[in-house]
Amino acid sequence: MATCIWLRSCGARRLGSTFPGCRLRPRAGGLVPASGPAPGPAQLRCYAGRLAGLSAALLRTDSFVGGRWLPAAATFPVQDPASGAALGMVADCGVREARAAVRAAYEAFCRWREVSAKERSSLLRKWYNLMIQNKDDLARIITAESWFSEEARRVYGDIIYTPAKDRRALVLKQPIGVAAVITPWNFPSAMITRKVGAALAAGCTVVVKPAEDTPFSALALAELASQAGIPSGVYNVIPCSRKNAKEVGEAICTDPLVSKISFTGSTTTGKILLHHAANSVKRVSMELGGLAPFIVFDSANVDQAVAGAMASKFRNTGQTCVCSNQFLVQRGIHDAFVKAFAEAMKKNLRVGNGFEEGTTQGPLINEKAVEKVEKQVNDAVSKGATVVTGGKRHQLGKNFFEPTLLCNVTQDMLCTHEETFGPLAPVIKFDTEEEAIAIANAADVGLAGYFYSQDPAQIWRVAEQLEVGMVGVNEGLISSVECPFGGVKQSGLGREGSKYGIDEYLELKYVCYGGL
Repeated sequence: MATCIWLRSCGARRLGSTFPGCRLRPRAGGLVPASGPAPGPAQLRCYAGRLAGLSAALLRTDSFVGGRWLPAAATFPVQDPASGAALGMVADCGVREARAAVRAAYEAFCRWREVSAKERSSLLRKWYNLMIQNKDDLARIITAESWFSEEARRVYGDIIYTPAKDRRALVLKQPIGVAAVITPWNFPSAMITRKVGAALAAGCTVVVKPAEDTPFSALALAELASQAGIPSGVYNVIPCSRKNAKEVGEAICTDPLVSKISFTGSTTTGKILLHHAANSVKRVSMELGGLAPFIVFDSANVDQAVAGAMASKFRNTGQTCVCSNQFLVQRGIHDAFVKAFAEAMKKNLRVGNGFEEGTTQGPLINEKAVEKVEKQVNDAVSKGATVVTGGKRHQLGKNFFEPTLLCNVTQDMLCTHEETFGPLAPVIKFDTEEEAIAIANAADVGLAGYFYSQDPAQIWRVAEQLEVGMVGVNEGLISSVECPFGGVKQSGLGREGSKYGIDEYLELKYVCYGGL
């Protein structure tokens, strides 16, 4: 339910509720919220105007550990990717703060696991309701820096009848313990709620390390969790800078009090965390990179395929792990598809700041992301690709890049075997179904895949043969809270969302009753 796109699309009505506030006090590097009365909008100058007028209680910049807002010895700046302006200075946690958060989570776990499923469900529902009440403010925070309540009641075990008449076998599901949750910047609220909702519903406690580009969302959720009555230590947040990210990640992933690691991010980082987890054999779930193929067969409806391509490629400016990375289009429909796709891009994509009315394509997260898209475009053109539309940095400057469509793309180009994470759509022409499947499955990752066809037999064949964890058939938007989310190969381990997501935070225990 709590997704970035959903939050952004919610109504603009301001909810005039007031919440326990925070007091701004001077500190090196900026003004920092702390416990105390809420300040007025005039006091929030450190947020570059983007966040002025929000509920001050949500504009937190300290770490949240054991139910308390705690400053760190140092701070780091968070920037608006659209303007480059500083949004504020946030606590830069280190190893000491990370270990303290784990201890707080473990102490809370010893109590939280004993809380009834009904009570956990009620608290999660209160937290969710507060998110809904504050949806406009949360959306503004997300734009500036870039559920599971009922499942708590439905964790069932099993009673197994054994061959022995005087014996019964009981299978229990119990919370695994403290979970280290490491989240990315592209969906800063959704990634947290999807992981933390399942963990808390199962009876686990969490230590969240949000991405350094988007800590405000995680801290705002901490404030709402506190308001909802989530007990101290159950939900902890330790923001840190890019400089400290490696040592903080290692500290929480190797801490013996941590039983579970949940990570969303790059495959490279995922492998490092797997190495850390291996030393103490921790439970791990990971959602890593992808190269989502988008296949258009000759039998496809061109208009439907273009609509799906627009949705799949350009949501969040191409910055999602399930965005289509390469478009495989059969020869008979290729020219019609490319023409219609280009027209749709020119007509429907408006680049601008996320706060501006009518904007559909915002900035990339930082300069490094822009450089990656630019490098892939230049590489493709140098090897024979044709720019149909776009192809360069946008005139707005900063971190904006033109939505780009390439044709005459071949498999030796970077854009076909490197995840782009930007508004680039490369089109590869193919002749046979077997050829398309071979190209799609050549990748060592397999998160999502899409294809368009009106042939029922082909639909079943291709859906079964694509080596991915999720398939969109004549559909470009596949993410749903009711369905399991995850991949195969080097795209990750485990599943999030749906009724299956909570199982990632539960252990099975077999109990044998004899003498009956």
